[in-house]
Amino acid sequence: MNNMKRSVLMVGALVVLNLTAGRVFAQVQDTTKKTTTTTTTTVAAPADGATDVVGALASNADYSTALADVKAAGLDATLKTGGPYTIFAPNNAAFSALSPAKLDSLSKDPAKLATVLKGHVVTGKYAKADIIKALNAGKGKATLTTIDGQTLTLSVTADKKLQLANAAGNTAQVVLYDLVGANGVVNGLNAVLAPVK
Repeated sequence: MNNMKRSVLMVGALVVLNLTAGRVFAQVQDTTKKTTTTTTTTVAAPADGATDVVGALASNADYSTALADVKAAGLDATLKTGGPYTIFAPNNAAFSALSPAKLDSLSKDPAKLATVLKGHVVTGKYAKADIIKALNAGKGKATLTTIDGQTLTLSVTADKKLQLANAAGNTAQVVLYDLVGANGVVNGLNAVLAPVK
């Protein structure tokens, strides 16, 4: 009988110990979850945008050629004030794809370079969410006006990529969204849109 009492007491003690350990473990888990949530919230806080769209363009090294060209063409002063603007900036690979003769011609003629670049800048802010709204409103197409009065058309390709076309029929795909500046946004392109002649 004594052995049986001891066995019952030991089983009871083990059950109590197990329940207590389970509660302590659950409290440790809850504390860990709360700490993780707090840390995640702090890390996910959005950073302030660049001071302007030129600063936003400068924030991504893949667009250093576009940034240098904006400065060489004298457009940086215009784009740093006023707005809002959206720059559809060709990436470095897009500029590299141009023929050496074309690149040389543009680098030697700031007015010609400015004409090419103005064909990539529209008035208004078109972050990704704004583009989606415009495409929905236009039933799959949206028309934008560049700062020099040209027309750009946004549409979605058969393979679900966003395409930008100018009046000359030149096209490029949007490959980067939402480099945000205080007076607009920069979206990246995979090609340079040649100007309408």
